[in-house]
Amino acid sequence: MNSPTTRQISIPTPGARVVVRDAEWIVRRVDHAPGGYQIVCDGVSELVRGREAVFLTALEPTIRVLDPAETELVPDDSARFTDSILYMESQLRQSVPNDAEIHVGHTAAMDLVDYQLDPARLALARPRQRILIADAVGLGKTLEAGVLVSELIARGRGRRILVLAVKSMLTQFQKEFWNRFTIPLTRLDSIGIQRVRSRIPTNHNPFYYYDKAIISIDTLKQDAEYRTYLEQASWDIIVIDEAHNVADRGTASWGQRTNRDHGDAVVADIAIAGADDHAKHLGLACRGQVHPLPELRQ
Repeated sequence: MNSPTTRQISIPTPGARVVVRDAEWIVRRVDHAPGGYQIVCDGVSELVRGREAVFLTALEPTIRVLDPAETELVPDDSARFTDSILYMESQLRQSVPNDAEIHVGHTAAMDLVDYQLDPARLALARPRQRILIADAVGLGKTLEAGVLVSELIARGRGRRILVLAVKSMLTQFQKEFWNRFTIPLTRLDSIGIQRVRSRIPTNHNPFYYYDKAIISIDTLKQDAEYRTYLEQASWDIIVIDEAHNVADRGTASWGQRTNRDHGDAVVADIAIAGADDHAKHLGLACRGQVHPLPELRQ
């Protein structure tokens, strides 16, 4: 299928696809501005996908709209309609699932056992994915968390991911997520945070530099400054490994304070603890109240 022809327009309408500065955009909103209009767009083409931009018609003399009525259909001359099949497959992969079924988690590089998909199915069936995985040692708690994270990423709900783990498990957790699920986690220890801070202005939060990060719980315990930066950052998914190490019986734990401050922003909370670590006493806070997370299996 050839690209649709274009025609120049003066005022694009919301929902139209336009070409500005050799990139394709979708118009979200059009407002009046001095000398013309202000056009708010979301990127569509590869270099600008996922970005938002504002264009002023007074400064952009060539804003073109892609007119679907002028699309030209051409026959597919490839063998066994390979080009058409690949195009339809690419469009299907870009579609966002909106059900509770497993779409990508089962394709990870792992010897899949059916029970390892149960936590993801249970969490996806809820309006908000907050879950405690409390299996025995060796049953694949990290893999179960990876399956759920993969599903949330496929649904466009996992752009910013934070993983908290004990120092001895950082490398293993990082390797598991990358080798099995192709999820890159940037390790932010004390040296890594200092390196980031040297690249950004003094008043900027270093935890906004990387969207997917893994940090040691011990680092947060030892340095209150890093913990403050972390509490002020917003995340889509928070994974806490060995969650019994961060539970504070007397006062609100870090997880409780973070969820109280950003309760509506966090899409998913995933806590991982052993079945013999009194997991029933662990809880994460939602909007100021502590709700125990259910054990999946005894």
